[in-house]
Amino acid sequence: MSAPAPAADRRRVIVVGGGLAGLAAAEALATRGLAVTLLEARPRFGGRAASSVDRKTGETVDNCQHVAMGCCTNFLAFCERTGIADDFVAEDELTWIDGEGRAYRQAAHAGTAPLHLAGSFAAFGFLPLADRLRLPFVLRRLAADGTGDKADDPFDAWIAGRQSETAVARFWNPVLVSALSESLDRITLRYARQVFVEGFLRHRDAWRVYVPTKPFDALYRDGVVPALARHGCDVRAGAGVDAVTATDDRVDGVRLRDGSTLPADDVVLAVPAPRVADLLPSELSDALPLDRLAAIEHAPISSVHLVYDRPLTDLRHAVLLDRTSQWVFNHTAISGPNGPHQPCRVSGEEPNGETRVTGPPTQRQPQGHDGGSHAYQVVISASRAERDAGNAALIDEVSEELTTLWPVGANRLAGRVVTEPRAVFSVTPGIDRLRPPQATDVPGLTLAGDWTATGWPATMEGSVRSGYLAAEAVLARAGRPEHVVAPDLPASPLSRWLFP
Repeated sequence: MSAPAPAADRRRVIVVGGGLAGLAAAEALATRGLAVTLLEARPRFGGRAASSVDRKTGETVDNCQHVAMGCCTNFLAFCERTGIADDFVAEDELTWIDGEGRAYRQAAHAGTAPLHLAGSFAAFGFLPLADRLRLPFVLRRLAADGTGDKADDPFDAWIAGRQSETAVARFWNPVLVSALSESLDRITLRYARQVFVEGFLRHRDAWRVYVPTKPFDALYRDGVVPALARHGCDVRAGAGVDAVTATDDRVDGVRLRDGSTLPADDVVLAVPAPRVADLLPSELSDALPLDRLAAIEHAPISSVHLVYDRPLTDLRHAVLLDRTSQWVFNHTAISGPNGPHQPCRVSGEEPNGETRVTGPPTQRQPQGHDGGSHAYQVVISASRAERDAGNAALIDEVSEELTTLWPVGANRLAGRVVTEPRAVFSVTPGIDRLRPPQATDVPGLTLAGDWTATGWPATMEGSVRSGYLAAEAVLARAGRPEHVVAPDLPASPLSRWLFP
């Protein structure tokens, strides 16, 4: 790539918001030679994928455990471009633990998609045999109905009668609630289809989970922000924007909260949907579908952070069934010397795991207190009931679930709950009619955020895609049309036939 032109000769772009959508938009535009200024009101970057310091332990932890999957091609590409790819690890195996403590391993067999996971699903002994036998046919029906006239129907009514209540509670609910953070009655067939077809069945690497080995705060500070600066991006934290400014119905810059102004040829608003109306002058509001933005509903996610005086298990993470706890992450094992060591890559074949069903998880436990501390995070999606119950009760309940599952005599040293009340937008019927495109009818104004029209739910992938789509809109307006969004993983021939 050639050296950028002097700043005075380049198109000036201001990106408002330093979450993943804003960071992605800034990265895409700065690397293409535009003069980009990124403004974030808070002292930290990341938006909802951010970190905070635990006052009791002094540790920096992510507010909520975020993971990516192999199908998240744009997020993984963003990691590569900003130099943080090696700070994620790819998991070749997932562990499901039922209410009796029996563990079941999910891994890929050799062979093409979607048969690579057939052995795992067939060996899920926590499901009735009849449900396991019907599962391939139900998935194929979901693939068809999720793109047809029924795509906007609620999933709970659709699945009733096709699978037993046990299968819904132990398979469909954990997968969809973890992926979409909504109850099954508030999930449409279109997004349920996307989770299973795009995430599990389209490509043999699509289902693999990528887990960060560092807090996101460190990834931004040590990787993303320096990468943006190397490309000439002016990155400012603690720079709150009071309003977008305009002349003759055309955006021409922003006014900061300190009263100063910054001129721009383009402004990308990478902020939560409710903030768009707050930032726009009244003469521009009528040109945007602000009433539709106000109708977007949201769902909460709660994370329970627990610290013990000894390890509970050597598993790095596990899906927990029949409990309040949904997914537990062993932060000490993930980040410590016994953690995984396989770096994240956008493409390439990896060794395949072996599917098997086992008894209780293997435990290499010390006989006594090892003098250290061991951190765990339990994620509870769609946590409306848990949020209403209170933090102290939730900490006690989750801690009891973990120490009952792994009774090694561990003492809890610390615990806290972090709830993001508007963690994701809800994929309710009609949601796609509410999500606006990134390009707007207002000259000089572009939108970004996972809530915009990306075709994806509220995920890190959706955030990065929105930033790249916003960059495409800015480049097109500048007379430099370019495709920024990374392609999806290619579907195998068999998947294309089974799940068109």
